[in-house]
Amino acid sequence: MKRRVKIVEVGPRDGFQSIKEPIPVQKKLDVIRGLLEAGIQKVQITSFVSPKAIPQMQDAEIVAKTILEEYPDKELFALVPNFIGAQKAVEAGLKELTPVISLSQSHNLANVKRTHEQSYEEIRKIRETFSDRKLTVDIATVFGCPFEGEIPETQLYWMIETLASMGIRSFTLCDTIGIAHPSQVQRMIANVKARYPQFQWNIHIHDTRNMGMINSYAAIQAGVDEVQTAVGGLGGCPFAPGATGNTATEDLVYMLEREGYETGIHFERLLETARTLRAEVNGNYSGHQIMISKQPCFVPQE
Repeated sequence: MKRRVKIVEVGPRDGFQSIKEPIPVQKKLDVIRGLLEAGIQKVQITSFVSPKAIPQMQDAEIVAKTILEEYPDKELFALVPNFIGAQKAVEAGLKELTPVISLSQSHNLANVKRTHEQSYEEIRKIRETFSDRKLTVDIATVFGCPFEGEIPETQLYWMIETLASMGIRSFTLCDTIGIAHPSQVQRMIANVKARYPQFQWNIHIHDTRNMGMINSYAAIQAGVDEVQTAVGGLGGCPFAPGATGNTATEDLVYMLEREGYETGIHFERLLETARTLRAEVNGNYSGHQIMISKQPCFVPQE
């Protein structure tokens, strides 16, 4: 039996937020449709953030309502940086919300303009108000911070336990600036799974030093529940100096399928969506667009 891997697409949020030029809403919808039609079951379709902070996400409500109506059977979720964002996401019909908090106090102030204590209160309010929604908390800068460097793992445990006391049961560990390495990723996933086996553990890796593929693979081997990637390798936190794109969805799918994993994703359809996106939206892409034949190479006999 093939080993299964659940790949979660975050390009329509994390990928698109890195693009300065406004992307037409119809183009966003077409890309999301292409991803879903390729077999991706779970997609982060937008972010309910202030348009003043990230103008690219000002059409969040339109995107969410349209895709939810067209694909009611898919797992669709959005990032919500605060209670107002959560409220708007719920009004749009989303069943899963993703608040974010940084392990680094400095990055938390830069990213969501709050101290840890203020973020805890905001997440608590979201959890209590929208108790019927699934909350997955993204913990940023887990593997290192552009302002504070590497943060002791004990601080991560303290944060997890604080959030768990509010009823949070699902977490995404984020390599916000792409400085993680494979043994660190494996150790971190193994440690949190051993300490808190009752929770869901996801990984979000950036590809700053071309480590996205190997770090994602390390997380998979350590037993992570979900791996987040972005079509084309787009992405990057606008409030973290040095952050670049995500692991490219098409590259990870290609590797995993050839390593004997089952992703449930149609590679050729996914690649076509990536190619169309690259042709129509200017951005920093890292994904490879070449279609490699499944037929064996012909080697002439001497």
